[in-house]
Amino acid sequence: MKKLILGMAIVASAFAFGQKGDVNAKLQATNKEAMDAYNAKNYAAAAPKFVEIYDLLKANGQDNKIYMYYAGLSHALANNSDPAIKIYTDLVNSGFTGVETTYTAKEKKSGQVVNLDKATWELMKKNSDYSDFKTEQSAGVEVDLYETLSLLLLNAKKPNEALVIIEKGLAKFPNNAKLKENQTTAYLQSGNMDKFVTNLKEQLAKNPNDATNWYNLGVMQAKTPATVNDALESFKKAIELKPDFANAYQNLVYTTIGDDSKIVADINAMRKDKPDEASKLIDARRERFAKALPFAESWYKVDPKNIDAVSTLKEIYVVTKNLDKVKEMKAKEAELSAAAPAK
Repeated sequence: MKKLILGMAIVASAFAFGQKGDVNAKLQATNKEAMDAYNAKNYAAAAPKFVEIYDLLKANGQDNKIYMYYAGLSHALANNSDPAIKIYTDLVNSGFTGVETTYTAKEKKSGQVVNLDKATWELMKKNSDYSDFKTEQSAGVEVDLYETLSLLLLNAKKPNEALVIIEKGLAKFPNNAKLKENQTTAYLQSGNMDKFVTNLKEQLAKNPNDATNWYNLGVMQAKTPATVNDALESFKKAIELKPDFANAYQNLVYTTIGDDSKIVADINAMRKDKPDEASKLIDARRERFAKALPFAESWYKVDPKNIDAVSTLKEIYVVTKNLDKVKEMKAKEAELSAAAPAK
């Protein structure tokens, strides 16, 4: 989402078509109100003023949608989601790109460069008093339209609508990283996990240094027993790229330990009738906890005030029979519990 860099010159071309004095005065006044509100970050007040400018111009034969874009952006900045979505959707569907052409010529006598509308610029080419006829195109805002609209729809929890816009945008801008990121989020929101994972892998192929995407891939891989080892490698990659990534350490711990409540239930069920099998499960459990220990210690190191990190580390010390550390973690757990606000 782009912030506007606006000034009074933004409507200069709008006033170059010879409107009646009262129309021109109204445009100037409305433009000032829009600019004052925008510069004061009163985006909710700026938005309808930009719409008013658009309507005034359209009533005089100028369908200049750039002002609707300014209105939509102001609504978005004001967190007015519904009107922002409507305006942006209308602009995308209309084929609006925001590319504008500026026409200039130099007055030979004064040396001054003047802005002209296209028709006047064409006529002036026959006038020997002018020279250096030039045109210049603005960069346009089409990419921002797709990026912002898809994000607005995602924030409004409308992933399927967002995907339509994203796919339309990617057809025009296939390498746009923001649209790809929004596409991944849309797949996740819509529950399309296969496409979510595929999209993550595509993004990582292009940018293997994205710690968050490695983490998200690990979370998805950890859901399936067949890809648990892949999940561990993804979490480790995330930490390699971002050493203070607390959530990645946490997931490394939990994924390494596995479904401990089920294992404990199985052990308890076997203790009486199948003690040897229970012992094997106990040994395997202790081994998993030992493997998880360095990850838990790192989690606690980067997030020492997280009571879940402390409690998990305490439990691991219990299972691995490190009684001194158990006492230390119990004291820390009590300290954090005492400091926690009452619910």
